[in-house]
Amino acid sequence: MKNYTSFKDIPSIEKALETAFEVKKNPFGFQHLGKNKTMVLVFFNSSLRTRLSTQKAAMNMGMNTMVMNVNGDSWQLESELGVVMDGDKPEHLLEAIPVIGKYCDIIGVRAFARFERKEDDYSEKIINQFVKHAGVPVVSMEGATRHPLQSFADLVTIEEHKKVERPKVVLTWAPHPKALPQAVANSFVEWMKETDYDLVVTHPKGYELALEFIGDVKVEYDQKKAFEGADFIYAKNWSSYNDYGKVLSKDMSWTVNEEKMALTNDAKFMHCLPVRRNVVVSDGVLDSPNSIVVEQAYNREVTAQAVLKMILEDKG
Repeated sequence: MKNYTSFKDIPSIEKALETAFEVKKNPFGFQHLGKNKTMVLVFFNSSLRTRLSTQKAAMNMGMNTMVMNVNGDSWQLESELGVVMDGDKPEHLLEAIPVIGKYCDIIGVRAFARFERKEDDYSEKIINQFVKHAGVPVVSMEGATRHPLQSFADLVTIEEHKKVERPKVVLTWAPHPKALPQAVANSFVEWMKETDYDLVVTHPKGYELALEFIGDVKVEYDQKKAFEGADFIYAKNWSSYNDYGKVLSKDMSWTVNEEKMALTNDAKFMHCLPVRRNVVVSDGVLDSPNSIVVEQAYNREVTAQAVLKMILEDKG
């Protein structure tokens, strides 16, 4: 595996799962692959789970790690092409990226949607510049349109907790006070489409995901109807795609609560975290035995390590 920026980069879903369970069973058994190698983690945006899990995964693989917070630890970086750099950004990504690549063997990049131009976000302008100019493999630690490390962990979590071969998995929009990217929702749908799960997406009208991601997945605008018989409920907010980056509604009737969970087949509750209590989900659901958000977060380390193992094996 040369890079990891989307589901399309993995050899197969079977190979990805096999590798994930392999490293989960023996997390320190592959340090020979990472010995004397370095991973640089570049953050354009804040992080908790992604930062810690990816750094721990690299350490498990025997790698050295370096972390850089852009605009905090480094010069401010310009990303526009053809720009006259007479403002507050003294260095361009075109120089910074290959320099970073000279210092390491793998680069992890986190760069959220900016909501300035849909075309820029959906072309993954920043991450694709890293892929083009780094000279080493690049791992997306969340881009503008996808969060593939999270989605891989989501898949592993469902596989570990499913009670039937073909569980009903519901991705539900939930309210939030701020405009959030579509990346987690896009990526989750992209991965789930490659399984045999019964996937249903539910959200208010106006929050339809990009056609390239949603495809022919069933969309149910009645949240309670969508919850009926579900085995997994995955709650996540995202802003509008068509009315790009806009918050069209903060309808608190979409909050996931005990009443709605009672409609399910004793479903497990999932969320990528961080989560706003009693906005996205009630305390009662989040603190219940059926909440698997912490295990889901732990699997971020597992799947990041699986990705690194597949990349390092390919590098030889």
